[in-house]
Amino acid sequence: MTFRTLFAVALLLAPAAISAQTGIDDPYVWLEDKDGARAMVWVEGENAKSLPRLQKDPRYERFYQDALRIASAQDRIPAPTQANGRILNFWRDTAHPHGIWRATSLASYATVRPEWKLLLDLDALGTAEGKNWVWKGSSCLPPEERLCLVQLSEGGEDAVTVREFDVSAGRFVDGGFSLPTSKQDLAWVDKDTLLVSRDWGPGTTTSSGYPFVVKLLRRGSSLASASEVYRGSPSDTNVSPAVLTDATGNRLALIVRSRTFFESDKLFYDGKHTINLPIPGRVDAIGMVRGQILFELNEDWTPDGARKLPAGAVVAVSLADIRDGGDLSPRIVFRPGPRQAVQGVATTRDKVLIAYTDNVRGRVAVYSPGPKRWSALQIALPDNLAIDLASSSDRSNTAFLTVAGYLTPSSLWSLDAVTGAKRQLKSTPARFDAAHDTVEQFEARSSDGTKIPYFIVHRKDMPLDSSTPTIMTGYGGFLVSSTPHYSGAIGKLWIERGGSFVDTNIRGGGEFGPAWHEAGRKTRRQIIYDDFAAIAKDLFARKFTGPARLGIYGGSNGGLLMGVELNQHPELWKAVVIQVPLLDMLRYEQIQAGASWVDEYGSVSVPEERAFLAKISPYQNLRKGGAYPEPFIWTTTKDDRVGPQHARKFAARMAEYGLPYLYYEDTAGGHGGDADITQRSRTQALEMVYFSQKLIDGK
Repeated sequence: MTFRTLFAVALLLAPAAISAQTGIDDPYVWLEDKDGARAMVWVEGENAKSLPRLQKDPRYERFYQDALRIASAQDRIPAPTQANGRILNFWRDTAHPHGIWRATSLASYATVRPEWKLLLDLDALGTAEGKNWVWKGSSCLPPEERLCLVQLSEGGEDAVTVREFDVSAGRFVDGGFSLPTSKQDLAWVDKDTLLVSRDWGPGTTTSSGYPFVVKLLRRGSSLASASEVYRGSPSDTNVSPAVLTDATGNRLALIVRSRTFFESDKLFYDGKHTINLPIPGRVDAIGMVRGQILFELNEDWTPDGARKLPAGAVVAVSLADIRDGGDLSPRIVFRPGPRQAVQGVATTRDKVLIAYTDNVRGRVAVYSPGPKRWSALQIALPDNLAIDLASSSDRSNTAFLTVAGYLTPSSLWSLDAVTGAKRQLKSTPARFDAAHDTVEQFEARSSDGTKIPYFIVHRKDMPLDSSTPTIMTGYGGFLVSSTPHYSGAIGKLWIERGGSFVDTNIRGGGEFGPAWHEAGRKTRRQIIYDDFAAIAKDLFARKFTGPARLGIYGGSNGGLLMGVELNQHPELWKAVVIQVPLLDMLRYEQIQAGASWVDEYGSVSVPEERAFLAKISPYQNLRKGGAYPEPFIWTTTKDDRVGPQHARKFAARMAEYGLPYLYYEDTAGGHGGDADITQRSRTQALEMVYFSQKLIDGK
């Protein structure tokens, strides 16, 4: 045993600490020091124990190479971003593990082999500057869209540095906008002016670590000279700027004060003053076309003197009404049916595109403003698949859509929003042999009698004898929907080898609109966990698989789901992968950005909510001597959103109780665990080795 390992063991035996925030006896608070030397020694020791078992498995290298080959394949579809006649794309492969940013023309993009112009090489930039730069996106100045604000993260954190880039010249702008590292939001007011929310110094960030002060920053000026536009409160979740534009030159500057994760004040900024708009907290501005501001409703809205507008709808409000400060008169653009839910809204030069699901199957329609009402043009696309809005621009009526399913590789379609004409532009070759597989949708009855849909991908000749190794995933929170998608890695590493895959549409998500989410929020969350367990029991009842052959996985809020299921139903699972999770729900508000999620989970400061969190919190509910499956827990040190603290403490508690577990913490990658193209391939290979050992080998 090395000195470091001995030291790590000694740390586990450290005296208990009492948390001032919760009053709970917690011997592992010291592991919340995210980058502390003491905690990192513990991490090193845990990695040294777990990685050899997984990486020395003869399947690991094959899984890793297969996953990397799929992730870096040159025949992938380059995701398009439209910018004034150009297509911008961020691309990673084995030659560029951190990625390159590049551009081509619309005409060239439509060809089999586009001619790309290199704009920025992150690997070269990182080498030159001694940084582990991770791409976090760009925001280009409308309407010209030549100048862009590029966001770069050190190692994958949410905190970014921002630099101005000239796309035409292919270089950073000398003396251009340059903002140091912070969690920050920016919006172009004009070529020489930005609205910026960031950490401006002591007393300008919320308890969640996000900014609540918005300032106007002019070209050539220092951050210190920026003029304050709006100041929220330290108790807010976040305050951020947004500027909406359309093809006719209309422009609307907004300040969005997020009092909670889901509820916000919307303020119109006229260049001198901010004016509070009479818009409900869970109604969000999402775009503008022909002077009509589009809003998505996550709650009912009854404007003064008007009829009620239902949650889940998309409505339009005249920009003139907003500027004049008069009564708002929203008009319905899209009203969902009982099994429908909006998944995305985008604007073109003259139209509005809405992607929605109907019983978790993708649909898309084009909407046009009229003198009395909006008209709809339904776009016919392959059925029983997911349809996503890939790219649009208010400079053009051409949009791009992606279509994919569990066994259907992704394809990219161009759409003329005026005529409705569409064509398949690009398609991804199959990454695995699906000739013998099929997809079915079933429903399980949850504890309250509600039917919960799920999809299962399996071999057509699957024996109904409970013997098929199966992996199941879920999320169940934050209005996020789980829809059909094509995963080459899961297909190649699992389905092609005879395993089944199950995707769940449990409550807490957005598959059936805001009510589906609301049903599982705060102290109602137990129904989410009941839904997930009910699907497992339905799989057993249909003899698709059995407890000895079922593994589950999920990340972030889905990692919390996995921790709860490990505690509440250990008898249902043979394997549990817990990715970048929340697990200590009595201290989550004090860890990283946790305080921003009180509107989803509840707060320990509210007695009823604290009692519920104590009941379901995975960290507090582990039992010494409990019969649990051996989980595989992984996280990243650079995660500044959820943080590695939850995973560390959960593993340490399992070690204290003598419970079996595997733990891995990558030192880069942020919350997504995706710092470069090799990282996600590595964790996919580790997970599939773990599932193979548990569900196939029976270890």
